[in-house]
Parts: sequence; C-alpha cells; structure tokens
Amino acid sequence: MVHLKTEEELVLMRESAGILGLAHGEVAKAIKPGIKTSALDKIAEEFIRDNGAIPSFKNYGGFPSSLCISVNDAVVHGFPGKYELRETDVISVDCGVFHKGYHSDSAYTYPLEGVNAETLLLLERTLESLYLGIEAAKAGNRTGDIGYAVQSYVEGFGYGVVRELVGHGVGKKLHEDPQVPNYGKRGKGAKVVAGMVFAIEPMINMGTRKVIQESDGWTIRTADHKPSAHFEHTVAVHEDRTEILTTHKYIEENYSYKWRNKGQLSKTVQ
Repeated sequence: MVHLKTEEELVLMRESAGILGLAHGEVAKAIKPGIKTSALDKIAEEFIRDNGAIPSFKNYGGFPSSLCISVNDAVVHGFPGKYELRETDVISVDCGVFHKGYHSDSAYTYPLEGVNAETLLLLERTLESLYLGIEAAKAGNRTGDIGYAVQSYVEGFGYGVVRELVGHGVGKKLHEDPQVPNYGKRGKGAKVVAGMVFAIEPMINMGTRKVIQESDGWTIRTADHKPSAHFEHTVAVHEDRTEILTTHKYIEENYSYKWRNKGQLSKTVQ
C-alpha cells in the first residue's frame, strides 16, 4: 500500500531531511584514521537529539545504534563499535531521522586517503548510478526503470548489484511501499506517480553481487570480501520533477579528503 504524500507532509519531510543532512555533516568532520566507529555514532545521535529529532535506526527492529556503519566488505547494516578507522578503509554511513512524525533516510560512502584508485572508481560510479536512478524516478515511469538505470550502468564496469536489499518508500514509517530495487527491466514494476516518496540506494560490489549475513543478524558482507559502496537519497516525486529531499552538501563541505574524481586519474583501472 503506497501512501502518497500531500504538500503539507512534504514540508515536514523536508524539515526531517534538513536535520539529517546536517547530522551527516557533523559525522563527516570526524571521519579520519584512528577514530572509533562508536564515536561517530555518538556524534550523530547527540546532534539529532539536540535538534529535537529522534534517530530513526536506534532500536528499529532491535538495531542498537543511530548509524549503520559498514566498513570495506560490509555492504550495509554494520554496527558501530570499537573498530578504529584505518587510512585504507572505505566506510558507509547510513542514517535516518524521525522528526514531527516523518522519517528521512540517506547514506554516503567515504574513502579514507589511503584508498586505491580502483576502489575510488567504485565509489564514483556508485554515486553516479544513484543520480542516474533519480533521473529515471519520474512520474509515469516504473520502478524497473530506476533499477535498470542503476544496473545497466554499474554492470558495464563488471560490478555486482546487490539484490537482497532494495530501496523503499519513506514517510510515517521508515520502510514503506514501494520497494525500489537497484536492478530491473524498463517498463516493469510499480508505476511511479506524483506524491510518492522513496529512498533510492544503490549497493554496489567490486566483485560478486552475492552477499552473506554475519552471525550478529544484521551486518551484510560481500561473499568474496571485496569492497562495496552505498549511496542513498530520499526523493519526492512531483508531476513535473523529482525533488531530492536529503542532501550530501554538508558531507562534501566538511569531509577533509576531497576525493571526488581522483579515481579517474589512474588510467590503469579505466
């Protein structure tokens, strides 16, 4: 059952997304070698609560933290803990905010400064696939068009598209209909109509698309233990456009390593 949002509801969802964007920016300031992932989680939770909101993920289905922090071969749903970041790590930070009755959801994958060019390209291309998916998420299209846009782009580079986890509707609940896979066929799936709000979140692996679940019941890793990347925005569909409610602006302003397009400098991995 898809709940179409009114303009009044979108006003509240923009507020939620605004707090989320700023929370991501606070986390971005702290990402560096040596910091514990639990410290990043604390930063996010304190900022969200100080701004009158609630971390969407905390206690959701028993999840213990405010952030999902997934490092290297962890795709999604990793626990923050005692692990200290290293200069060769990639780290996905997924966060949600619940404010005035509505959720927002977004994710960003950071490379630390020692990450190689091949892995930087994975991140660059995964981020590009997110925007290709958003471009296809317009009224009159179908969810299969979104999935096709992501899949056809990243599989062209030999990457694996995770199929067990998908994007989803967002609103009064963190996960609503429709499901938004990162693979699919054009013209198939649920019809995209004005009023829909959903998260598009490519989860793209360097190697196989196959994943395994850790014994903690949450953490998802690549089956071949190669790196994975994950980027996410919550979007709202209008009759004439698709609005990106969440933002990576504060991440890109506050993260010290300006990594974008650096992978393109290496001709050996083109």
